Amino acid sequence: MSKTILVTGGAGFIGSNFIFYLQEKHPEDRIICVDSLTYAGNIETLKKAMEKDTLDFFRADICNRRSMDAIVKMYSPDYIVNFAAESHVDKSILNPQIFLETNIVGTSVLMDVAVKYGVEKFHQVSTDEVYGDLPLDRPDLLFTEDTPLHTSSPYSSSKAGADLLAMAYHRTYGLPITISRCSNNYGPYQFPEKLIPLMISKAIRDERLPVYGDGLNVRDWLYVKDHCKAIDDILRCGRSGEIYNVGGRNERSNIDIVRLILEYLDKPESLIEFVADRKGHDRRYAIDFSKMHGEIGWVPETGFKEGMKKTIQWYLDNDVWLQRISNGAYLRSNSEVPFK
Repeated sequence: MSKTILVTGGAGFIGSNFIFYLQEKHPEDRIICVDSLTYAGNIETLKKAMEKDTLDFFRADICNRRSMDAIVKMYSPDYIVNFAAESHVDKSILNPQIFLETNIVGTSVLMDVAVKYGVEKFHQVSTDEVYGDLPLDRPDLLFTEDTPLHTSSPYSSSKAGADLLAMAYHRTYGLPITISRCSNNYGPYQFPEKLIPLMISKAIRDERLPVYGDGLNVRDWLYVKDHCKAIDDILRCGRSGEIYNVGGRNERSNIDIVRLILEYLDKPESLIEFVADRKGHDRRYAIDFSKMHGEIGWVPETGFKEGMKKTIQWYLDNDVWLQRISNGAYLRSNSEVPFK
């Protein structure tokens, strides 16, 4: 049976990939995409998706209660999937307030309208960063859903706050919510402020590749399409009121990632430049996704080397998309879309 799904933050990296995934996997579903088109949103990313009449797009801010109420009232979505978030850790250190507004207040607005109009399920897309970090010398330790929250940045604190609020709405108002906490994603359409697309774009142009600290910080990497499948599986099979960890079991240090990119592009390691470390920089993230596997049957399907090869080749094949971000031209396309 077809579903109507409201996707917030759908012009961003993971949100747009989720829309592509839904259109491929569930072509009968109606998708309503909401995005305020801040610097990290790109309407050009959704060009092909918007050619299908099953997708409607609204430029709107999730903090705007009137807009969210009107959209949810108009479409009566079965599901709301909240990708909308400020997500760059460095920017959260410089300006925490906007992260609190979007990630906490915006989430509360969405849940209010979900309660008001009886949405079947509200899914909050979170992050493994809410757990803090793990020691490099204990590879046996992994984040589970029962790991205490121990945030390190304004960004992760704002996401943890939204998670707690979602659980409170489930208990207090009976809102059917699910939460996924995912490890680092990579793949097509990722804004080039994040590690992998930033290093790819700089290496292509023979620019210096800035690596924080000693480069030994470890992250668990997941190909974005595998994340999209996990969210879709949770929507349709997950239990309300539950948190699900989603990970790739692909732990790699930042410096190893950079070296892999240089090797693939046949560029010299002399391009690497170690820079002062980020404040409060977590050392290691690693996800135990056994609950996802045991309850829902989900496992990541894309090996890390295969996913990296696809990702690097995508950026090589879509250099115009990358250039329009680098020179700011995509912002003109964003500005032509009116706010609702």
